[in-house]
Amino acid sequence: MSDPSFTNPLLDRSAPPCFEHVTPDVVVPGMRALLAEQAGELDRLEARAAPIWDAVVEPLTRITDTLSLAWGTVGHLMGVRNSDALRRAHEEVQPEVVAFFIRMGQSKPIHRALKAIRNGDGFASMDASQRRIVESLLRDAELSGVGLEGEAQTRFNAIQTELAELSTRFSNHVLDATKAFALMLRTREEADGLPKSLLELAAQAARQAGEDGASTEEGPWRIALDMPSAVPFLQHSRRRDLRERLYRAQVTRASNGDLDNTPLVERILGLRGEQASLLGFESYAALSLASKMAPGVPAVERLLEELREASFDAAAHDLDELRALAREEGAPEADKFRNWDVAFWAERLRERRYAYSDEELRPYFPLPRVLDGLFALAERLFGVRVRAADGEAPVWHPDVRYFRIEDANGAPRASFYLDPYSRPAEKRGGAWMDECVGRAPGRLPIAYLICNQVPPVGNRPSCMTFDEVHTLFHEFGHGLQHMLTTVDQPLAAGIRNIEWDAVELPSQFMENWCYHRETLLGLSGHVETGARLPDELFEKICAARTFRAGSDMLRQLYFACTDLELHHRWRPDGPETPFDVQRRVATRTAVLPPLPEDRFLCAFTHIFAGGYAAGYYSYKWAEVLSADAFSAFEEAGLDDARAVAATGRRFRDTVLALGGSRHPMEVFEAFRGRGPSTAALLRQAGLSEAA
Repeated sequence: MSDPSFTNPLLDRSAPPCFEHVTPDVVVPGMRALLAEQAGELDRLEARAAPIWDAVVEPLTRITDTLSLAWGTVGHLMGVRNSDALRRAHEEVQPEVVAFFIRMGQSKPIHRALKAIRNGDGFASMDASQRRIVESLLRDAELSGVGLEGEAQTRFNAIQTELAELSTRFSNHVLDATKAFALMLRTREEADGLPKSLLELAAQAARQAGEDGASTEEGPWRIALDMPSAVPFLQHSRRRDLRERLYRAQVTRASNGDLDNTPLVERILGLRGEQASLLGFESYAALSLASKMAPGVPAVERLLEELREASFDAAAHDLDELRALAREEGAPEADKFRNWDVAFWAERLRERRYAYSDEELRPYFPLPRVLDGLFALAERLFGVRVRAADGEAPVWHPDVRYFRIEDANGAPRASFYLDPYSRPAEKRGGAWMDECVGRAPGRLPIAYLICNQVPPVGNRPSCMTFDEVHTLFHEFGHGLQHMLTTVDQPLAAGIRNIEWDAVELPSQFMENWCYHRETLLGLSGHVETGARLPDELFEKICAARTFRAGSDMLRQLYFACTDLELHHRWRPDGPETPFDVQRRVATRTAVLPPLPEDRFLCAFTHIFAGGYAAGYYSYKWAEVLSADAFSAFEEAGLDDARAVAATGRRFRDTVLALGGSRHPMEVFEAFRGRGPSTAALLRQAGLSEAA
């Protein structure tokens, strides 16, 4: 590889990337060549940084875009095709990438030029997206330490570099700890209560782990910590001792041995607090909120407390109902109810109250039918068509699919990858959307949509739980905001430059359509008969929408309040450990206390290896917006196709189209005609009276 400019795929500006060629051995030489090239571009930009848009923002955009495409590809593969070799390459070059972005963010010539643009006579005549980009770049520079000097700047930069390394290590530990655990069931008695779909999946997992003779009927069955395996096991296993074993493994994941994230938790929190102090903020939470929609920590705490008051008593009542059912069934755990009993008895209560189970729904939601229904909804609401384009772009795994989005007249708008199935050996858990490339003049956006649902078993397609359908809708909503933007400024197109606590609006908005009759029945089709979901099952799903809503709300508040407390009030030299904070927060946000050995923080990747530090509250903040946005469709009349289409086009032309070119409150008000209210969210959750 003597001349990487001709052979290294990371230097290829075309999109989408050639994933099969981005092997671990090209990462270090490719990124170093690219960094050297872009350092020259940055030198030239700083030397010529006149206070003119074309002289500053345009070249800054090109540098950012070039590096984001290459390093984003590496980061994407770290999430979906992780390996020891890729980790080593990523670890070796990551400090150099971080150092480059620090240098760019702290560039004083660029900062001076941007300030001159903002303070100049021509600023008022620039379009709104340009003004917002300039303001955002100035804010980001200040939060990146552009105003620091000497030792303070040196220390700040060292913190940035170390935090990036710790975040990657934290994520790798969680992935390794997840795949290291397995519960191998070898008798029918150990598998008592498990549904056929889980037995099929677990037998397939056992065969993949070397148990060649594993079968659905006779086992052995391998249960793991990834969601498609662990969740149904906790819901259905009649072996309470095995539920306990799996649950304890879940809440102590990555908390011991070589994979122990405990020291990383404390180190990350300590460094973030020091970082905030260097920039003059009271806490990292205050620093984090400086670039978010919420006006400050007190406003966030008021919202969380309003929701907590509305949900706590309801959650306590939910728990009492589970205990009562266990007592009625003569279960020994009725009087000693523990954390590993909740999912099991909640599923029994759901079956009794609504006369259906998640497993009963699963055959009605084969992935191909769900996709057809989801894409039909996008056409009804937003006037776009989605067509399969498999084989038209390179992929990183044979299960990955590729789709194109077109206007009603066939003009191309965007494209996206869908990586739907769980692969715990190489793919991190959860679900997410990310950008492959953003919209720019002459370039259409491409999105990554990543899920971790049950893979196909044998010759049957992946049959989804209702929660997995929900998740797919959620991630598609994120993707729509990235893909349907009409903003041509790359730094404000799609999901870029949107305040973090507003970015969940379109994703949570899309979830509401899972409870719309025409939509849900339209995407269903029994895997064996093709029959649509019966009306009575749809009615039961809708009736069950508020089932344990107080518990679900309180669980999210537990996470959000723990996150905020850790990043706002916890201090490394204080009397509490982060786990003490977790337990203290739980006294107000959990009706069943966590186990003494609970270390869920050690696997809380959202805040320690993702973008949600001091921002987990964003799910609830944005859910207020999304519920209120959906109520506009309810007010228009969900059965009125013309009114729904008109409202959908308005949503497309505001929330989805404007991206980060306007403040999210301005965008919301442009769609809704007023500011947001919590009323719709509490009504959806059946908690209005409690509020």
